[in-house]
Amino acid sequence: MKNQFISLLGKEEILALIEAKHQDVFSVLGMHKHPTDNGIIVRSFYPNALSVEVIDSKTNKSVASLDLVDPAGLFEGKLGRRRNAFNYRLRVSYKDDTLLLEDPYSYPSLINNEDLYLFCEGTHEKTYQWMGAHELEVDNVKGTHFVLWAPDASRVSVVGDFNFWDGRRHAMRKHPAAGVWEIFLPNITASTRYKYEIADTNGQIQPLKADPYAFSMQLAPETSSRVVHDSLYPWQDEQWMKERATSSNHYHGPVSIYEVHLGSWKRNVENFFEGNADTTHSPSYLTYRELADQLVPYVVEMGFTHLQLMPVSEYPFDGSWGYQPIGLFAPTARFGSSDDFKYFVDCCHNAGIGLLLDWVPGHFPTDEHGTGKFDGTCLYEHEDLRKGFHPDWKTLIYNYGRSEVQSYLISNAIYWLDQFHIDGLRVDAVASMLYLDYSREAGEWLPNIHGGRENLEAIELLQQVNSRAYLKHPGVMMVAEESTAWPGVSKPVDSGGLGFGFKWNMGWMNDTLKYMERDPIHRQHHHNEMTFGLVYSFSENFVLPLSHDEVVHGKGSLLNKMPGDDWQKFANLRAYYGFMWTHPGKKLLFMGCEFAQRAEWNHDQSLDWHLLEQDNHKGVQALIKDLNYAYKNIPALYELDCDSSGFEWLDSQNSEQSILVYLRQGKEGTAPALVVVNLTPASYENYCVGVPLSGYYRECLNTDSSKYGGSNVGNGGGVNSKNEAYAGQANQVTLSIPPLATMIFEWQANE
Repeated sequence: MKNQFISLLGKEEILALIEAKHQDVFSVLGMHKHPTDNGIIVRSFYPNALSVEVIDSKTNKSVASLDLVDPAGLFEGKLGRRRNAFNYRLRVSYKDDTLLLEDPYSYPSLINNEDLYLFCEGTHEKTYQWMGAHELEVDNVKGTHFVLWAPDASRVSVVGDFNFWDGRRHAMRKHPAAGVWEIFLPNITASTRYKYEIADTNGQIQPLKADPYAFSMQLAPETSSRVVHDSLYPWQDEQWMKERATSSNHYHGPVSIYEVHLGSWKRNVENFFEGNADTTHSPSYLTYRELADQLVPYVVEMGFTHLQLMPVSEYPFDGSWGYQPIGLFAPTARFGSSDDFKYFVDCCHNAGIGLLLDWVPGHFPTDEHGTGKFDGTCLYEHEDLRKGFHPDWKTLIYNYGRSEVQSYLISNAIYWLDQFHIDGLRVDAVASMLYLDYSREAGEWLPNIHGGRENLEAIELLQQVNSRAYLKHPGVMMVAEESTAWPGVSKPVDSGGLGFGFKWNMGWMNDTLKYMERDPIHRQHHHNEMTFGLVYSFSENFVLPLSHDEVVHGKGSLLNKMPGDDWQKFANLRAYYGFMWTHPGKKLLFMGCEFAQRAEWNHDQSLDWHLLEQDNHKGVQALIKDLNYAYKNIPALYELDCDSSGFEWLDSQNSEQSILVYLRQGKEGTAPALVVVNLTPASYENYCVGVPLSGYYRECLNTDSSKYGGSNVGNGGGVNSKNEAYAGQANQVTLSIPPLATMIFEWQANE
């Protein structure tokens, strides 16, 4: 070790450097003009190094050996007669090794001032292009540029295996006005694990933090962020994207959504030995690419138009199903890489399937490596627990009024649409965002500036997200899970709405499931539970959801909600599905429900695919396939889903027999569809129904068909009307009505 020399720095500044308390390391480390003469100096900090030399990058010759000015590893030296800055490297010698290194403190700021301005203004919609960790090449040197927002930190360092997780080694440069920190680290490439070591405003070190803008993270229970290559994924969906932008119209088109939890749709059973009774080892997840090969063809075969995935943003706890994310910009590593996920999306598009993602801007978990108390202050969340803590989920709530948080969330929504070609977002728990008193008693919430309960800041954020999504990515679907009577959820922002394209119809789901759970003998007294939804069906653009929420937490499966013996359970479920597919509104069905899974959904295991060995389960699956086919091929069932002129009651009052009769209408020139629903086990012959049009009513689908496991009561393919008035209509048809069944007839004019 060299003798110790006197530094040009004062003792306090040296101490601040070696104790990682210096608040502007770029002002002292790296190359600088000599403070007292015309030369230049280089200063570096390498703990445990024996010597440090400055090497001219152009000539590869040594310019100077630096002096050790502090035994902790601080080196400093004047570069001979050199007066002008030049590109250099450092030759750092240790006891057992010598390394030729680029100096991170030799690089200028790489951040665009306009980006900083828009970020701080709350209007930046692509912060992911420069925040986080990006591989770059600067002055012919490859490395990674790290950028972080932590305005109240006194020091931020990137730490990882590359620097022994030592926060003294790579302290970052701060842009004080924006509270943004950055550093370019040469030779740090993809797969590198990293976190941020943050000292709060008082110099206290916080728990190591994952990158809020990380594009990849370690598999749980590990919690580090990972550098990834800038993707060069070769997209093959150009035609899909072009057609989506120019001709997509979900309001007047068929939308039938299959909701999936990727970790439990199907598991990889290769780890099981044939005949091995030990089932304690859970089969592994299917990868994104395996899911592309298996799930996508299944969705196509079943006739769904869209897939909706429960959250894929990285999350630490499997049991949250993704709804407590840490890593909003990172597709979960459980199933593969970002490019693997892009391949999955590509396969969906090339198979003609749209892909929606669950997006969770309403809350985030308190895990210490997450964004809570990020720089020692409530940065992303509200400091006041009356606005910043969710009592139901024990999670933190974003500070929607903070401009940088607005940029963060807006950018994240756009990120999935932009970088992954996602066809829309289903926004989780919108009601919890809209109401300041959501799940709170009096005194537990703060009113808005007008004294009301509406969260004006969250409303503005949702409007911004929806407006920008539709403007930048025409043809996408923005869908709200919103369970209250908030007006205008799916109205345009310029008309005072929230700007969503669609809203989940939770009222319809609750009422109709409550009805279906009743014994048929009692249903006559609750007839309005099936009809009330039509009172408000066109107040919003609705999706009818039978989602994962209906088959968890002790609610049982849809099949087991149905009353009666096994035959009646299946018949009830088939009739209900027929009612749903013919009711105004787009359709959503959770995985497993399409073949009448018996058990409640369990995220830790595969669906019970073995049930398809039984005819009754196979029959329900065949029905869903045929319902999707009928739905897509009978335009009257979808063209005016969002228009009251698309629906007409022919008989809504027959509560005694629990029979519903209605007409679905399409655009001008579209043949109407007649729907008859019988929700008791009784069957009827010669049942008269008044119809407006004379002609032949072709029986397109009957849920009582033996093909689906029913009793095969039907109408021989269809019936002709009689020109005799009945029940206020000019014509009538006489039908055989099967028990616990829905029938769909399409009108045809007599030739």
